[in-house]
Amino acid sequence: MTGVGRHTHDMPDAAAFGAWVAPHLPALSRYAHRLVPAAAADDVVQEALVRAWSRRATYDPARGSAAPWLLAIVADQARRHRTRGPRPTTLLADDALTAGPTEPDVDLERAVARLPHRQRQAVDLYYFVGLDIASVAQTMGCAPGTVQATLHQARARLRALLGDSDD
Repeated sequence: MTGVGRHTHDMPDAAAFGAWVAPHLPALSRYAHRLVPAAAADDVVQEALVRAWSRRATYDPARGSAAPWLLAIVADQARRHRTRGPRPTTLLADDALTAGPTEPDVDLERAVARLPHRQRQAVDLYYFVGLDIASVAQTMGCAPGTVQATLHQARARLRALLGDSDD
């Protein structure tokens, strides 16, 4: 976001913010779908964008690219959504119709869900959202080497959970 700084006079207008966020929307959506039920994912992304807009003055391009900053906001909004508990929705029937993963996907999803939080977060960001190691590290607030080690541990745990003894 060119011209974004810590002063309100540097803030872009809504159109510039929208253009800045647009390339990241697919990743934000994929990550939200990993963190909350499908029926809530769009709401989480919307809430994250509202939060990003209101906190745009805190974005510092010197600390890294926009994607990790935005994804961290999505993760926070997803956490808030989960702690609020389930909400009644009419989309549950639609969700059941579109889910239909194949059996191996169900097994993988169950195995990923059983990973410790940090491992699951690294797997989601790296494999499902498609971030590089540096961006995963920035999003998770740790060093790239920590991400690599976490992914290594997660892959080993997934192999064990899925019954794959090949290395």
